[in-house]
Amino acid sequence: MSTNLNPNYFRLGVFVLAAIGVLIAVILIFGGGKFFQKSFMVETYIKQSVTGLDAGAAVRFRGVKIGQVTSIGLSGDMYEKDLPFHERRQYVVVRMQIFGDKVNEEQIHEFVKNNLRARVKSMGITGVNYIEFDFVSNANLTPSLVYEWKPEYPVIPSLPNQADEIIGGIQRLIASLNAMNIDGTQKKLDALLGNLNVLMAGDGKGNEGVIRSVNDLNIVLERVSKATDKNELGVLMRELVAATTSLRQTITSVQGDTALTMENIKQASENLNEFSRIASQSPSSLIWSDPPPKLTPSNNGAVQSGAKK
Repeated sequence: MSTNLNPNYFRLGVFVLAAIGVLIAVILIFGGGKFFQKSFMVETYIKQSVTGLDAGAAVRFRGVKIGQVTSIGLSGDMYEKDLPFHERRQYVVVRMQIFGDKVNEEQIHEFVKNNLRARVKSMGITGVNYIEFDFVSNANLTPSLVYEWKPEYPVIPSLPNQADEIIGGIQRLIASLNAMNIDGTQKKLDALLGNLNVLMAGDGKGNEGVIRSVNDLNIVLERVSKATDKNELGVLMRELVAATTSLRQTITSVQGDTALTMENIKQASENLNEFSRIASQSPSSLIWSDPPPKLTPSNNGAVQSGAKK
């Protein structure tokens, strides 16, 4: 039995070892030294579909790559194995390796309080998704997903995918349009247009419409314009002055007659008072005395005695 080794096996062994060495060198060179770089793990929970997001996808902060996705799974397999299937939340659990000095859990909680959120974004039209970290001012408007388990790594809350929000809004709009009674709305619109036509042009049954009313109003305004012409207005003013003068004279005459009447009433009242006084003091004098003097009106209208005792 020969103990000499075949030289071809030796060359093959050397070639394999050299290839392995070259492969390790290429990995170290193109890996940018990340095998020896410090890093820490975080995770986020997503309720929507993560189609296009795979392990190895980039994790970016405001566009700058800071890590990569290490694994993607369901919370039912990772944290909710002991729960019945119908009670599982079935969130998508995305675990990420973040390069850099290790950040403790308290610091991550502080970032979360300052509205640090994770969101799945698409890279152009390629359909490749990645995780984007950013501080969002209105993050409090979207409540974080609720969970009862103890996370293995610090959790950064997620926001819905913007593309999913847009598609969801379009779907809700289409559903609202489908739920609308288009035929009923069209009938109501036709009836409204018919009523407007009747209102404007009339119905020929006593309702002349707005157009006829406007024409009548124009005629009235034309007549008013003619009545307020300069010559017509002058005649109207002269007649008004004459009527005012006549009314003033009539009022003055009535005032004079009223004063004379009041004076006569006053004189008669005094005579009646005198008669009552005499009747109460000496009733016999009303029978045996001389007849009373005649009363004659004076030139000024006052009543005077016609004879003396």
